[in-house]
Amino acid sequence: MSAIVGRLRGIPSWQVTLGVALLALGFLIAAQLAAEGPRVRYTSQERTPLVETALTLQATQSDLKDQIVKLRTAIGDIEADSAGSQAALKSLNDRLEQARIAAGLIPLTGTGLVLKLQDSSRPVPPGGNEADYLVSAADLRTVVDQLWLAGAEAIAINDERVTTSTAIIDIGGAVLVNTAYVAGPYDVSAIGPTDLFARVSTLPGFQEFVVNRVGSFGIDLSRAEPPSVDIPAFAGSVTLQQSRAVPSPTAEPTAAPTATDPSTGSPP
Repeated sequence: MSAIVGRLRGIPSWQVTLGVALLALGFLIAAQLAAEGPRVRYTSQERTPLVETALTLQATQSDLKDQIVKLRTAIGDIEADSAGSQAALKSLNDRLEQARIAAGLIPLTGTGLVLKLQDSSRPVPPGGNEADYLVSAADLRTVVDQLWLAGAEAIAINDERVTTSTAIIDIGGAVLVNTAYVAGPYDVSAIGPTDLFARVSTLPGFQEFVVNRVGSFGIDLSRAEPPSVDIPAFAGSVTLQQSRAVPSPTAEPTAAPTATDPSTGSPP
């Protein structure tokens, strides 16, 4: 035993260091070789599933791209249809607006004139009829008719809109326009061409009215042509479906817009 210990002590220190280093190197090489085999096997075993997963993802991505293209196309079609629908809707709204204007349901402002009719200030002569010196519903109907013939587009009597269903009749000492009682003086407002008064003045019916009612009985007729005339909307309900023009007692046809039955030309 002492001999072995003596030999060990006789070994130079550099040999001991070299031996330890070589032993450690051999251990590291053995460990590396032991770990290399499983890593290579792991890589070869997992490669195929990873490739398949990548191919699956690529196919899914391609499908999604196709869906995006189809959806964009569909959106474009919808937007095109929407543009067409908007155009159709605008056309319908424009037609509705024109119908509402024709029915008097929309207030209007424009060029025109105001004719004011007042009772005569002349004394009633003995044996005369006092009613002849008062503005009557017939006078207002005549003025309205002549304004329609002259090209008026909208008319109101004392802020009561005149429509195709408007009745102008005498009720006691007042005049019934639509469902409103109005009293003189009577302002007949009309929207139309800038030369509306010049047009109505040339009509035989209006000239006859001036001669018979203004000249003979002194009915006061004056006019104003403001920069703009306001015509209110019709305040009643629109229930008229069909009608026809009925000749007046003076054989003059009414000029207000009317509707007739196209099949028979007669009222319902």
